[in-house]
Amino acid sequence: MHHRAHPRRPAAAALSLATAGALLLTGCGGDEQAAAKDPVQELRGRIPKAQHSAGVLRIGSDLNYAPVDFRGADGKPDGIDPDIANAVGKILGLRIETVDTPFEKLIPNLHAKQFDVAMSGLSDIRQRREGLDDAGKQTTPGVDFVDYFIAGTSIVVQKGNPKGVRTLDDLCGRVVAVQQNTTQDEIVARQVLACSRGGKPLTVHKFDSDAKALAEVASGAAAAGLNDFPVAAYAAKTADGGSRFEVTGAQSKSNPYGIAVRKEDTELRDVLAKAVDQLIRSGEYDKILAKWNVAAGAAQNAVVNGGI
Repeated sequence: MHHRAHPRRPAAAALSLATAGALLLTGCGGDEQAAAKDPVQELRGRIPKAQHSAGVLRIGSDLNYAPVDFRGADGKPDGIDPDIANAVGKILGLRIETVDTPFEKLIPNLHAKQFDVAMSGLSDIRQRREGLDDAGKQTTPGVDFVDYFIAGTSIVVQKGNPKGVRTLDDLCGRVVAVQQNTTQDEIVARQVLACSRGGKPLTVHKFDSDAKALAEVASGAAAAGLNDFPVAAYAAKTADGGSRFEVTGAQSKSNPYGIAVRKEDTELRDVLAKAVDQLIRSGEYDKILAKWNVAAGAAQNAVVNGGI
C-alpha cells in the first residue's frame, strides 16, 4: 500500500535489494568472536535501553490488509508481517505489541513516538525516507527502512475479467479503485496523465481502506483495482471461495517492504536489520513466506534504505 510476488523470485528485484543498501557492520575485536559463538546473545546485548528495559517492541500496523496484516479469527494480529515480527521478537527476546493504526497515520504516529517502529506493508520509497509531500517539499524528518520483502503491484479484476483489462493502459477510459496514500495511488496518478494524453481519461476512486477499494471492483463500479501482489493473490484465492476476483496481467514496480524506524533511532535500526538477517539465515523466514504462499517475494538479506 503501502504498498503492498511472482512464480519465481524476481532476479532484478532480488539484486536491487542485495545491492541498493549496505549490510550492517558486525562487532569488532572481541565482540566478533562472541558474535560468532552466539549471534543471538550478541544481538540482545545491543538492544537499545528503552526496548530492553520494557522487554517490548511496539509496532504500528494497519490490521486491514490481508494477508500482510490483519486480525485473525481470534481477533489477534495475523499475517506475513505479524509472523515475521514475532519471529524477530523471539530472536531479540522482546515481546511484540501491535498498535492498530490507520495506514496514513503510521509514519506521523511513529514520529509522535506512539510506537517504536511501523511495519505494515510499507514500501521503502524516497518520498517516505526523505519526508517529502506530493509536491516534493520536505515536511517531516523522514524515516529509515529495514527492508525484508519484495512486492510488486498487481491488477485485480472481477472473476472472468469481463472488461478485458490486462495492462495499465487498458484502464484508460475506465474507473480504477485504490487505497489512498499507497504505492498504487502513485502508480495510478502517473497513469491518469498517460490516459489524458491519449484522450481517454482515467477516473480514480480513492478509499481509506483496501477492503473498500476491492468492494468497488466486486460491485462493478470499478473496472479494476491495484494492490500489492500478496494482497491481490490472497483476495483472488479467498474472496467467495475464489469466485469473486482474479489477478490479471504482469506485475509492475517491484519495491521492498521495510520496517520504518525514526532517523535518530540508528541503534534500533541496526539491531533489527541484524535480527532479520538472522531470521533469514535460520530458515524460519522462508517457512513464514511459504505459509502465506509468497515465497517469490523473499529478500536475500536485510538492507537499510534499499528502495527506489
